[in-house]
Amino acid sequence: MKSSALAVISVVAVAACAPPPPAAKIVAASPTPVKYIEPELGLNNSGLDTALRGKLNKIVKTSIEEAVAPGVAIAVGRNGHIAYMKGYGYIDWNQPGSPAVDTNTLYDLASLTKVIATTTLAMILEESGQLDLNRTVVSYLPEFNSPEKAQITVKQLLTHSGGLEAGANIYAQARGREQYLYQINVRPLDYTPGTSMVYSDWDMILLQLVMERITGKTLDILANEKIFKPLGMIDTQFQPPIAIRSRIAPTQVDDARGGLLWGTVHDENAWAMGGVAGHAGLFSTAKDLALFSMMILNGGEGVNGVRIVKPATIARWTARQGKESTRTLGWDSPEGGSSAGQFFSPWSFGHTGFTGTSIWIDPEKDLFVVVLTNRVNPTRNNNRHVQLRRDVADAVQQAVLGARIVNWEAR
Repeated sequence: MKSSALAVISVVAVAACAPPPPAAKIVAASPTPVKYIEPELGLNNSGLDTALRGKLNKIVKTSIEEAVAPGVAIAVGRNGHIAYMKGYGYIDWNQPGSPAVDTNTLYDLASLTKVIATTTLAMILEESGQLDLNRTVVSYLPEFNSPEKAQITVKQLLTHSGGLEAGANIYAQARGREQYLYQINVRPLDYTPGTSMVYSDWDMILLQLVMERITGKTLDILANEKIFKPLGMIDTQFQPPIAIRSRIAPTQVDDARGGLLWGTVHDENAWAMGGVAGHAGLFSTAKDLALFSMMILNGGEGVNGVRIVKPATIARWTARQGKESTRTLGWDSPEGGSSAGQFFSPWSFGHTGFTGTSIWIDPEKDLFVVVLTNRVNPTRNNNRHVQLRRDVADAVQQAVLGARIVNWEAR
């Protein structure tokens, strides 16, 4: 017993003298790995929410019920895909058996002519070295010899900063190219060239005449050879033939020109120039404008692999040309209240047409929106299309999956 007690005491003593056990090692929790979420394919592999289809249906059908236009055609695309394309309503309000609108219905593009045809041709001619934006207009058109206009450059035509008035009813007394050039030359300037920006149809008519003088070909032939035919835009044309009139959305009832304008250009000045003008006169479809938009977003190369212009040319021409204006070279960019809506960024570009057409392109999101209407049917005293275009643009931007939405109008 005695030895056992001593043994216990010895063990306790040794234990008391032993160093304390090391503290338990604290192991930091592993960080939660960042999960990479692949972009959702969305509507037709475009990265657009599939709910967009229903939203657009509701927006457009409501607008037709509210008499915005008898019909509407829309094309939306992203990431090299046509995400959604559809026609709504009919080509006319009152014609018995009026054909339904589809994506092959031809609309009078009005001022979209300025960018689809005239500006794109100018890009092509500049890139080939045939057109110099810094040269004066008179150096190409000696008849444009008014002293106050001597310093107007081709670039100023493209940025609408050459001092020319917004427009006038020249069609009341002039017919054809020569008479229009004469009238534009003798009319007074609105301001000193280069000091302001006034959107003017005369700018694009003069640019048309410059390019026709350079090439020896008319605008319609040039556009078909250089743009429409190469890109497969088979329905895009000036002066569409009467044989396809059932596919054309008529525009205004104009008693002075024989009643309902159906397949005849709506713009009076373009009509007086023979239907082919740099500012108006082009007819096209939602399908063809989708092909054009994808070419622009693809850096000048069509979906068929045919290159129209270089990526650097498109980037330079679609950038704003100064802080004092929203204008690029030929194109426009969004501003408060525009048809681009709230969410197209300042780096986007587009254009509108008086007949109720619009095109907006967002290179940052690889996105385009085309809206075609004949809101001037039967009268031009109808501005309900403005909200339609904004609503469509906003719905499309809000449908982009995985992208931050920014209200640029509020900034």
